[in-house]
Amino acid sequence: MDQADKLREKVELLKEQAPSARVITVTSGKGGVGKTSLSVNLALQLRQQGKKVVILDADFGLANVEIMLGIRPQYNLADLIFNNKSIEEIITEGPLGVGFISGGSGVQDLVNLDKEKLKKLIAKLVKLDSLYDVIIIDTGAGIADSVIEFVLSSPEVLLVVTPEPTSITDAYSLLKAVNRKKEFKRDQKSIKVVANRVNNPEEGQEIFDKIRLVVSKFLNIELEYLGYIPMDKQLITAVLEQKPISIHNPESESALRIRNICGKLLDKSFKEVEKIGIAKVLLNFIKSKKKNR
Repeated sequence: MDQADKLREKVELLKEQAPSARVITVTSGKGGVGKTSLSVNLALQLRQQGKKVVILDADFGLANVEIMLGIRPQYNLADLIFNNKSIEEIITEGPLGVGFISGGSGVQDLVNLDKEKLKKLIAKLVKLDSLYDVIIIDTGAGIADSVIEFVLSSPEVLLVVTPEPTSITDAYSLLKAVNRKKEFKRDQKSIKVVANRVNNPEEGQEIFDKIRLVVSKFLNIELEYLGYIPMDKQLITAVLEQKPISIHNPESESALRIRNICGKLLDKSFKEVEKIGIAKVLLNFIKSKKKNR
């Protein structure tokens, strides 16, 4: 039994004392498709539905989430790991009380932690599960190792695609890379597609049908359609003013569609997955990363 397996047992024991949050990983096959915008606005819409939500920015090296939320965090995940900060200290409060954690270099450092640091980290992360109902992980874009490993580790994945042919082919490439991994368990995972920047509902459905057909045929992966977000001038204005559309113009067409997506996430019509919590997701991430080094 390796170090990660032993700690997994510890997580299971700790989870008996605290509830597990729902973890949703938002990703895409390429950059520039609106992935972070969806993460932030989805968090705000879930908050308006009474859910306690925190965003983990796992796109290290970039600060897109903090720019969109209009906040600058004092600490990040690395401070939790190396500087003895508490989980509460590294959470920055954003609009409507949505929490935000900057991954910083901490995501990359996870795999190199010794046994004692990892034990302390897991104990702190389990507490995060009890503080929030939903934890949204905003990954980097593309098929970098860390993106693949977050998709492998998370029970629930939102895949953002746009009408651009490169967006669709890159989304397929991401799923193909995930499908090659031995750790991929399709029966334990829900992958939902969001069509972004479409001109009408029909275009959104067409995008989903295209990717579903090829993924089903060649990868045997089941995809679910969560909905579409239109090409909206109000959304462009909101981005330029560095304000989430759900706050900038909550009655805009794009905000209403994100609200609809939020509603679908909260109903029971989609494939249900186990709420394993952020501690176990990150343990899965560490284990996957160690295997693929």
